[in-house]
Amino acid sequence: MRSALPKVLHAVAEKPMLGHVVDCAKGVDAADICIVHGYRGDLVQKAFAGQTLRWALQAEQLGTGHAVMQAMPEMPDQNMVVILFGDGPLLQASTVQRMLTACAGGDAAVLTVDADNPFGYGRIIRENGKVIGNVEEKDATDAERMIKEINTGAFCCSAKQLKDWLRRLTNDNKQGEYYLTDVIGLAAGDGVVVHGIKANSQEEVMGINDKKQLAEAERALQRQRVEALMEKGVGFADPARVDIRGTLSCGSDVFIDINAIFEGDVALGDNVRIEANNLIRDSKLAAGTVVHGNCHIEGATTGQNCEIGPFARLRPGAELADKVKVGNFVEIKKSTIADGSKVNHLTYIGDADIGKNVNVGAGTITCNYDGVNKHRTKIGDRASIGSNVNLVAPVEVGEGATIGAGSTIAKPAPAEQLTVARAKQVSIAGWKRPTKN
Repeated sequence: MRSALPKVLHAVAEKPMLGHVVDCAKGVDAADICIVHGYRGDLVQKAFAGQTLRWALQAEQLGTGHAVMQAMPEMPDQNMVVILFGDGPLLQASTVQRMLTACAGGDAAVLTVDADNPFGYGRIIRENGKVIGNVEEKDATDAERMIKEINTGAFCCSAKQLKDWLRRLTNDNKQGEYYLTDVIGLAAGDGVVVHGIKANSQEEVMGINDKKQLAEAERALQRQRVEALMEKGVGFADPARVDIRGTLSCGSDVFIDINAIFEGDVALGDNVRIEANNLIRDSKLAAGTVVHGNCHIEGATTGQNCEIGPFARLRPGAELADKVKVGNFVEIKKSTIADGSKVNHLTYIGDADIGKNVNVGAGTITCNYDGVNKHRTKIGDRASIGSNVNLVAPVEVGEGATIGAGSTIAKPAPAEQLTVARAKQVSIAGWKRPTKN
């Protein structure tokens, strides 16, 4: 990867590729997930702190068979073992489940795929349709290199059987390594049926070894996620120009324009429309909401039929009720805005509670921070806040109050009254603008 970061920590859809593999294991209800690690294993463990995982160090890199040996001493004989690879983030839990099902009667299973170009991969050797072995590229004959079916590396069998086969592995090959793939021949030699379970596609079992393959995996995963949403009726202007880096759930008749990025857990209600160039993270947008272009929304919720943007930012704790409008170059943080209120232009609302049908003029600022603590601003229903107003919290504006443009309000503004707080306007005769020497 030409990076100081361990390969399995490079991200696909903003999750370490090893995280996708762990999720796959959890998807088949794995009771024990053991990660065999080597290079920079401390960083890998730190990245997965808090998860229930078992760790096994492979101090010497002596091959894949040797790696699996490190995980086996604590493994109960009665367990079923599935071996997955940390650089294969696209493998589906349903495919692993097919392997487990095939092994239910004491058989073994290897995951294979028909490759367009099998160069560099171990070839699957079959006899009368049954898998009897695997041969690596460097050890294969010319005839064996013509085989298209390759071994992906994923394997399934009982723990007791696997321990026996691992003990019998040798490193008598050109690499001087203990190949996990040699287990296939040992199993077949013992009369165990080895099922060749074919993956759904080469894409599903691709391994990642460089940044080019990492980018290919990213696009493949994004394509899968978008196609799944389109099957449920979600509309996309261009499916290739959307990134879902978490979970995205959508109601009916949702439309998503180009260059939309969704991170964390995002939920879009019926008839939501997301225009171009938006980033939405960990937010819930209710039915009928429109997000105009170039907005940044994080940790926010909206009621129905809201309108946001363009160029708006909703920060964590922004809670909009129904029919709220947040216009261009407006920032909302840790504030509630009730039904029908409008904050249209060039405004910062932080730590505030705004009532129903309030209009906030351009250039308004809630001055919520005194240098040490945050304070709240409260604006009653039907209030009208003029342009270029500073609301110095803690402060309260009463219901139906009007605040004159250019005011700095630091004391309560009474309900149903006009409050103005401006310096006296002065014109100085004979004043001249300074000039340079």
